[in-house]
Amino acid sequence: MVLVLKKGATKKDIEAIEKILYKEKSIGGFNAKKYNGIMNLKEDPLIIQKELRNEWERDFR
Repeated sequence: MVLVLKKGATKKDIEAIEKILYKEKSIGGFNAKKYNGIMNLKEDPLIIQKELRNEWERDFR
């Protein structure tokens, strides 16, 4: 969708475009707040993240 806002548009024109823009809802959005505080970790999340990022450097002998 393309909306054009021309130079010199009135406040009424701007409000009409804003109304159209904010009426559109995102499809398939993800509500991350729903999972806030759900996982109980036994290790510091930063340590877990560093281990996952450096996984390819590990020696598996």
